[in-house]
Amino acid sequence: DVFLSGKVLRAHAEDGGFVEEFKLGEKYDLDNITFSTGGGATNGAVTFARQGLDSHFMGKIGHDPAGDAILADLKKDNVNTAEVAYSKKFASGYSVLLVSPRGERAILTYRGASSHYRPADFNFAHISGDWFFITSVAGCTEIIESALRCAKEKKMKVAMIPGKGELNKAAWIKAHAKSFDIFSANKEETQNIVKGETTSELATNMSKLTGGIAVVTDGPKGVAVSDGTKVCTAGMYEDVPVVDRTGAGDAFASGFTAGIARGKTLEEAIVLASANSTSVVSKVGAKAGILSKSAKLHDMDIKTVMLKPETQKEDK
Repeated sequence: DVFLSGKVLRAHAEDGGFVEEFKLGEKYDLDNITFSTGGGATNGAVTFARQGLDSHFMGKIGHDPAGDAILADLKKDNVNTAEVAYSKKFASGYSVLLVSPRGERAILTYRGASSHYRPADFNFAHISGDWFFITSVAGCTEIIESALRCAKEKKMKVAMIPGKGELNKAAWIKAHAKSFDIFSANKEETQNIVKGETTSELATNMSKLTGGIAVVTDGPKGVAVSDGTKVCTAGMYEDVPVVDRTGAGDAFASGFTAGIARGKTLEEAIVLASANSTSVVSKVGAKAGILSKSAKLHDMDIKTVMLKPETQKEDK
């Protein structure tokens, strides 16, 4: 990821969007350029590593300087990259982000190797661990199904954070829902899978579908989490100046999963997730703000409601 910021990128709010005009043939000056690495799986891998867990990354990159930078960034946090797959045809995914002073951004993306996954890219036969944290594989559900078979065989738990390619296959998600111990998506994404108007309703209904923990985020408005017996809702962890929102969702999902993996309660995992996401948006890039295990966290207002027995039952 290459982040570009400056006066020319000063945003004008228009229906919540990011509006700026660039004229062909003109040259514009920038105040700052920041290089970083991102992607849901690498962001999650760094969260787990910094939380003291043994973290292994499986993904696909090209044989190029960008791919080298991604591996180097992961190795700095002691993330194991032995299972990385390489593309012979495509370069590593690369994005240019135009960042406004308020943290909003427009993104120019070349997905490259990260959008051309094949089941043959990953060998799950010798994989072992306690958790799989699965993010987008460009809709290649055969890869996810291989991971799910591995998880079932080796009694691993699965956290699913779907991308656009997977969310476009709602029927597939429903068919495999019982395989997900944690399922995390935003409000609009979850509404494409289950019914519900509020995040609490959506989290409760998604938890019924999966039989596990459902996390439903709603940006600055907060989050709802349900494990089928109760639903927890929370707002912002802390009101901080937003520098860059890149990776905020990944930070929340991986922070929550790390909390559960470390034996924390739903409420404690929400605090860790919220703090991680808040720290990430306060810095440029998806990884700079990811918290370490030693970070001091403060309490936040979390409302917990126990679900009635009839609410807990799965709809027939």
